[in-house]
Parts: sequence; structure tokens; C-alpha cells
Amino acid sequence: MKRILWMFGLLLAFTQVNLQAQDRVLVEAESFQNTGGWVIDQQSFDVLYSSYLMAHGMGRVVEDASTKVNFEKGGTYHMWVRTKDWAPYPTGPGAFKLSINGREIDQVFGQSGIIDWDWYYAGSVDMKKGENTLTAKDLSGFNGRFDAIYFSTSKEDKPINDNEKLLTLRKELLGLTDGPEEIGKFDLVVVGGGIAGTSAAISAARMGLKVALIQNRPVLGGNNSSEIRVHLMGRVDVNHYPKLGRIVRELDNGDPGNGNPDEKRYGDDRKEQIVKAEPNISLHLNTHVYEVEMDGNSIKAVIGRDIATNQEYQFEGTYFSDCTGDGTLGFLAGAEYRMGRESKEETGESLAADTADDFTLGTSNLWASLEKDYPSDFPETPWALQFSDEYHIDEHKADWQWETGFGNFNTIYEAEAIRDHNLRAIYGNWSYLKKEKAEKYKNNELAWVSYIGGKRESRRLMGDHVLTQMDIQDGVMYPDGSVTATWTIDLHFPDAKNSKYFEGEEFFAATKHIRVKPYTIPYRCLYSRNIDNLYMAGRNISTTHVAFGSTRVMRTCGMMGEAVGYAAYVANRNNASPREVYTRHLDEFMGIIESPLNIYTYPTLPNK
Repeated sequence: MKRILWMFGLLLAFTQVNLQAQDRVLVEAESFQNTGGWVIDQQSFDVLYSSYLMAHGMGRVVEDASTKVNFEKGGTYHMWVRTKDWAPYPTGPGAFKLSINGREIDQVFGQSGIIDWDWYYAGSVDMKKGENTLTAKDLSGFNGRFDAIYFSTSKEDKPINDNEKLLTLRKELLGLTDGPEEIGKFDLVVVGGGIAGTSAAISAARMGLKVALIQNRPVLGGNNSSEIRVHLMGRVDVNHYPKLGRIVRELDNGDPGNGNPDEKRYGDDRKEQIVKAEPNISLHLNTHVYEVEMDGNSIKAVIGRDIATNQEYQFEGTYFSDCTGDGTLGFLAGAEYRMGRESKEETGESLAADTADDFTLGTSNLWASLEKDYPSDFPETPWALQFSDEYHIDEHKADWQWETGFGNFNTIYEAEAIRDHNLRAIYGNWSYLKKEKAEKYKNNELAWVSYIGGKRESRRLMGDHVLTQMDIQDGVMYPDGSVTATWTIDLHFPDAKNSKYFEGEEFFAATKHIRVKPYTIPYRCLYSRNIDNLYMAGRNISTTHVAFGSTRVMRTCGMMGEAVGYAAYVANRNNASPREVYTRHLDEFMGIIESPLNIYTYPTLPNK
């Protein structure tokens, strides 16, 4: 009897799931088959657990996005759209409309006056059995956005808005409940494809390790990519160990400056070609890692989701390297980290804050205009920051100073708000220049505005050594000193005049450079103190906030990646942990980076 009841219950549950699958349809915006002029934004994935589509037209309406959606049952459905008003002053400019099978929905979305993401009811719609066409139409070119569209035969079935609980619904309706696709087992899994991560992957691969390189954008290079356009800084020509820096030189595409309007100057294709030429690297672009599988204090595997298709993948590894900048992998694994400024009392640093706080260096969204042979105008922007004769920025392009953060925003969990604040500053200032300085700027058009934030500081993962101001200024040469760093101690803070006119809403920075002699970063700063198989390279290594001001530039970060690749080889060869490379195999590691020989002359097979 119990077995009969169990089978009946199982049949009932199966029937309910089937009915739900037929009566509910979720369409993820980022999965639209034709994105038109809209862009996929995944910067807030760690908050939303989803990417979204955004109409980033710099004031010009973008082309429609469209997709085909299959409905198992035709009939009347109730429709909700998850969106927000990104600049409600009192309503923002992000207006857009949707149409179904060529029939436009009456409601205008993106102008609710509410800045938070939520589901908005769009009424009842008739859907055909089989294929239906959805179209998103931008109305302004000013960054309207939507996350998903939900259809249900029940009007009472409004989807939940809690991001974590919504993740469960997403997985159910997208058919992801059976688990991720297994990609394979790697010697080293590198998460983050900026200069640090790309260098780490190449370094390890050339030593014979099987490497997975996972990047959550369609291009490599991170802040040095065409999406963000920050030039490479730091020197590779004064190294204590000249072998470090060779890979960085390969990736270096010259110095186009910051925010160059010519995207090709940043060498996206070249970086990708260098990586794809390495037979030991498995490259996975557009894949955001947001989950880990642990085995005690070791990472067993990471789970990544394609930012467009939402397909999930699992990558197993012996060793992992967090090159995300945000310390995302380390955070997910439970690695010890710091974020913000330490106090003088804690570190003994003269440049430290009097009291520990959440202050971090900010995020930049660079932009550039180009002069044309004809005049152009620009829309009024009452929703943007407002400028005046007393205060405006009289420039045709941005440089590093365009920066938001400084403790007013959390650079990880408020990345969208930071980017949007930067956009309000850019568009407001440009609108002022076009109107009030028309003679100077009448023929200039916005050629490019970055919608991906170029972050400077977030989490710093703690290693067995925490680099300090004293280490840098005293030039302490530890036995595991490896990467040579040369950049000044460069700690940004709000520009005084910007603070006067935009107190609490600063978007423009100043700095004071504290010059240093070339010094070395200990290897112990490049692995986690409490996650047994985790390396890190880039701006998230083990330093104080003050020391970070010098280590964070990209050529230096790239050399960290190279060092991690060599260290992972030594660890793999000796079946050792990253810490044991220091405690038991330091001579072998130092021998590799000290040797003038070509790296290809080293053994490529691990000797376990």
C-alpha cells in the first residue's frame, strides 16, 4: 500500500511539473537570439545571478533586439517584465517597449520612477502554440534595460523578486536542474581573463600543465581590453628576474593611452590569438563563475554560467587561480580577505588611515568624442548630474580621473549603481558642453562610452605574507621575492573641487604619487593562507590597502600571473600545495624564474 501511495505521489508530482512547464515560460533577456544594438551586461551577476540586456546608445536609439520563443500550449498568458528605472529624477531616460508577433504592448517600461529591479505586469497577451517572436524596442538610447520576461496562464503567479530565490526558478524553467555540463579535469583552472589571468594561463600551459582559462566577457584583457580601455602601466625592464615579464610583453599592444576611441589599439584579437595558439589551454569566454564545489579546505571544481545562453559548466582542477580582480573565486571558497583601509595602529603604515573603514579606490567608465565634418546635437539630460559655468569638465575625452567609489559605493555589490552614476556624470557634462560651449564642441560626437566599469579595488585575498608600505619603501628582499614592482604608491581620493560641487556623489579623482624604487613581491602574497589549492594574481593579492596602491597596475599584475603559472608547475610536479612550494620547493621555483634559459627547456611532465 505504501508503495502504491509513493508511486501515486510521484506521478502527481511529475504531472504538476509538466503542467508548470507548459503553463509558465521564462525568457532571459540576455538569451535573445538577435541582440540588435543592445548589449549584454553581466557586471551585477553576483547580485542578480543573471545578465541582462541594455540599450547603450549614447543618446541614440539602438536597433531592436528580437528572439523566437516556443510555447507548448497556445492561449492567453499573463506577462511580467523584470526591469528598473536606472535614473529616476523623477523618472529616467531608459524607456523601451516590447512587442509580440508584431503587436506592440501598450506599456512603456523603464520609467517607473523606482530604481530597484522588480517585475512589472504587462497585461494579458495571446500566444500562439509553437513559435512566437518577441521584440524589444529602445526609445531613447540611454541605457534602458531588462532582465527577463515571464509568462504564466495564472494572473496570481507573479514571479518572486528575491534574487537568490529567483535563481531557483530560473534554473527550473531553463532546465538547469540536472546540473552543469562537465568540461573536464585540469591541472590549473584560472578564473579571470585579464592581463594577470591570461599571463597565468599561458605561463602554466607552456610548462606543460593542462589549463582552463575562464573569462566572463567576450574578450580577454580585462581593464586593458577594448571594452574598458586602460593602458598598461608598470615596468618589465628592471626585473630582478628577467624571465618574468616575457609573456606580458607578448600581450602588450603598445600604449594607446586611456579611453582611446580606436578600439583596435587595445589588441583584443591579438590576445585571443596568443591564447588559442597554446594547445594546453582550454579557453572559455562569456562564462561567469559563481559557484564552487569544495573538498574540505580545497576547491574541487568551479561552476560557470554562459552569460548569454545560461548553459552551466563545471571545471574540475588540481589547482585554481583567482584572477578575477574582485577575489570572487576566493570569496566563494571561503578564503580570508580584506576590503577597505586598515588603520595605522593595525599596520604601522604612515600612509594608512587613522581609523579602518570601507574606503576603496573607485571604478572608471572612460569615454571619448571625435570631431566630425558636420555639427551635431545632444539631448537634454535633466535626469543626469547637472553642470554649470562654475563647474564642468572642459575636455573632449576622459582619462583616469573619471572615477566613482571612494567608500560611497561597494565596488562589488553596487557595481551597477557605480556605472550608472558615472554615466549620469558623463552624459550630464557632455550635454552641458554641447549646449553651453557649442562653438568649441559643435562638431564633436560621442564616439565611445564604456558601459563596463574598470575597477581598481575590491577584495584582497590574504596570503601567508601581507605586503606593506614598509616592505615597499624599505625595499625588503625576502627569500621568495619574485615579481618586481615599480609603480608609485598611488592612492586616489576625491578631487577637492569635485567634492565641493558633488559632495557624496564624487566622480572625479585626484592622487599623490609616492615614488618607490623597484622592489619585489614575495611569492607568499600569491596564494591563499586558508584555501589549500588557491593561487591569486592581479589586484586581489595579499597586501594592505596602502601597498595595493603600488601593486595594482597591469604589467605588474601580469608578472604575478606568470609567477603563479611557474609555481603551479612546481606544485604539480611535486604533488605539493602552493604553500609547500615555499616551504619545501622554493629553490626549484626560484631556479625557474632566475634561469636565463627559455622556458620551453624545462620538463613538461609532472613527476608525481
